[in-house]
Amino acid sequence: MLRKRVIPCLDVANGRVVKGVNFVDLVDEGDPVALAARYAAEGADEICYLDITAAPEGRPTLLDLVRRTASDVFVPLTVGGGIRQPEDMKAALRAGADKVSVNTAAVDNPQLLADCARRFGRQCVVVAIDAKRVGNSYRVFVNGGRTATDLDAVEWARTATRLGAGEVLLTSIDRDGTSQGFELELTSQVARAVEVPVIASGGAGAESHFVEAIIEGEAQAVLAASLFHRRIVAIKSVKAAMKAAGLPVREAA
Repeated sequence: MLRKRVIPCLDVANGRVVKGVNFVDLVDEGDPVALAARYAAEGADEICYLDITAAPEGRPTLLDLVRRTASDVFVPLTVGGGIRQPEDMKAALRAGADKVSVNTAAVDNPQLLADCARRFGRQCVVVAIDAKRVGNSYRVFVNGGRTATDLDAVEWARTATRLGAGEVLLTSIDRDGTSQGFELELTSQVARAVEVPVIASGGAGAESHFVEAIIEGEAQAVLAASLFHRRIVAIKSVKAAMKAAGLPVREAA
């Protein structure tokens, strides 16, 4: 059985790690390179680095920061933000990313996923989906959660993975930064709709939430930010809770 992954997320704006609630009211959380190195030492299975202002500002991702992070971190690194064409993905991979996350640009041009999967392999292509409950369904939002679309999150996940995305990074805007737990209904709906791993994101507040995301939400991996940044919960304690629940994990440091 594949081991379940615990992934710290570094949301970066202006070269600093930031975190807010429901994608707003961002506060500084520290230096991304230092935090990434700390998480690697603490047993993170992967690290996700998202340049959250690249898409709204219409610029490419900060490749120098990716290079510096990759040179200090020896666990898989996913990079997202500002990826608009295959050449952008190529540049991120050359800078040290193992996988590249695409969000807004994939919604604008779904063919981008197919083009990137064909050139670099679908194992490198992650579709990031920021979703919010609207009525009885979940709607996709883009531009850092600022702009609503007409896309249903579950249907978009199906389409994106059919085109070539090898993984889904699924974030609940409603739960983001609330510490109330992952949006299990959203996560399970998407996990059942696709045949690739789903990373649950948004809402972690305790070790039990990570376990729930995998058992009830059917995610293959769990991601959190402020919970780890502020040392409210340690990666080691999350993995201990997962192991106690019978889930296969890689031992933390």
